[in-house]
Amino acid sequence: MENIKHSHVEVKGLKLHVADIGTGEKAVVFLHGFPEIWYTWRHQMIAVANAGYRAIAFDFRGYGLSDHPAEPEKANLMDLVHEVKDLLDSLGISKAFLIGKDFGALPAYLVAAVYPEKVASVITLGVPFMLPGPSAVQNHLLPKGFYITRWQEPGRAEADFGRFDVKSVIRNIYILFSKSEIPVAGDDQEIMDLFNPSTPLPSWFSEEDLTIYASLYEKSGFRFALQVPYRSLTKESSLTDPKINVPALFIMGEQDYCFKFPGMEDYIKSGV
Repeated sequence: MENIKHSHVEVKGLKLHVADIGTGEKAVVFLHGFPEIWYTWRHQMIAVANAGYRAIAFDFRGYGLSDHPAEPEKANLMDLVHEVKDLLDSLGISKAFLIGKDFGALPAYLVAAVYPEKVASVITLGVPFMLPGPSAVQNHLLPKGFYITRWQEPGRAEADFGRFDVKSVIRNIYILFSKSEIPVAGDDQEIMDLFNPSTPLPSWFSEEDLTIYASLYEKSGFRFALQVPYRSLTKESSLTDPKINVPALFIMGEQDYCFKFPGMEDYIKSGV
């Protein structure tokens, strides 16, 4: 990773941490989810650069080494949509290929819908197109102790996470969310209580990786991450019937726990 360059780019008054490699005329921009960060894309960035593209991954506002906005609790997913477009402008990129994973898929789709002139194509992993609003995650169809429902409740995740150091929280989340089962807590449990200390890290996630992720979340904390995406998912986007007219590819495994959300399989296979 020694050839990946790092800088801070000012976008609408916030300094965003940007990782950049490659000199190709065509740019690929990677959008992370939670508890991810620019580092999530390090291998793909190098592969894309070796294929002749410019590869860029950055920490969303409030994540990692990027600045927090002044009032994180007022932030929503549309802020990230405009942020991607403004970052492209700041970097002098007229059009890019967008690749989003986890909640990073949502701004990837929405940038393509709102700013189609900036997007050559969009690829998303793990999360299909969903328009932010009351129907994005239908909590009434989900188990009472479902992790999204718990994390949407102000103060609850903060108290749960606060029982542990940041490194332990990241470790626990990566172990819990690397399974195909949906994390659901009982009435007398919190999400962190579902973690079994005897469970090892996934084979693809090393102790070195954990240390790097923890160092970045120690810098940013979880304040913004709990707001965006979780607590802002139900906030109306003001968009009506957005269309994705650029080439798009969606990738999801049948063992992905998101595939098991109520109605998700039917929604994906319906082609709507």
